[in-house]
Amino acid sequence: MSALAASVTSELDRTYPLSATATADFAHDGFAHLSNVLSPEAIAHFEPTVTSEVIRLNTQHLPLEERGTYGKAFLQVPNLWEHNETVRDLVFSKRLAGIAAGLLGVHAVRLYHDQALYKEPSGGITPWHADQYYWPLSSDRVCTIWLPLQETPLEMGPLAFARGSHNFSSGRELPISDESEAALDRAVAEQRFEHVVEPFALGDASFHRGWTFHHAGPNHSTLPRRVMTVIYLDADIRITDPTNDNQTSDLGWMPGATIGQVPDTPRNPVLYDARRAAGSA
Repeated sequence: MSALAASVTSELDRTYPLSATATADFAHDGFAHLSNVLSPEAIAHFEPTVTSEVIRLNTQHLPLEERGTYGKAFLQVPNLWEHNETVRDLVFSKRLAGIAAGLLGVHAVRLYHDQALYKEPSGGITPWHADQYYWPLSSDRVCTIWLPLQETPLEMGPLAFARGSHNFSSGRELPISDESEAALDRAVAEQRFEHVVEPFALGDASFHRGWTFHHAGPNHSTLPRRVMTVIYLDADIRITDPTNDNQTSDLGWMPGATIGQVPDTPRNPVLYDARRAAGSA
């Protein structure tokens, strides 16, 4: 193993120092934008491999102008960890999973799935939506890391949030679409949720809860906006009966598990457990 690879491996296991109020702030706001989550060296180590896998596994081949709103938003490639060991190292990072557990206020988190989201140059908006619409899960103790693999100024369309919107139940029946963009844009304005949009420095990452409304602007730059995401579940969460066709489809991320069970499957390993971490300290 090279000195760089060894350094990155050590970083992926090193605890990130959350503030004393981080869990309460996350519960109040529904999201957190954190600095220095990974070093520039770590980002540089992973970005070429993630990008190479996105190019290799991408199934979207229509020209941008021939796609609908969702297709123009990004190239979406899920579960890269199953295809590449280097990406697996990133997805299975105890550092990142430990942040998710700390923000959610749970002792352990398991993997739901990862996905790369690459917004191409001239790529369109990502409509307002809430991720948990898609998830047949028993609680809202779920969050997603949004990890850009480059500096992400406003012109590239960084992820933006409606502060506190995870406590607002209207609009939860909407999949990501032109309809969700219009309806949730109105709801955010009417409810006076603060719209938080910020650039991301290299190494920054955000975490957001499953019911937090979020969206992203178009990519006005000449470079792709390269982002890796991982969805973390409370390790004790259970599968519930799907309430829409998308949730039925999402049962595939938890193969072999049945309704009412904890999704303790090879595809959904526990990535961080504070009790084990304390025992090994």
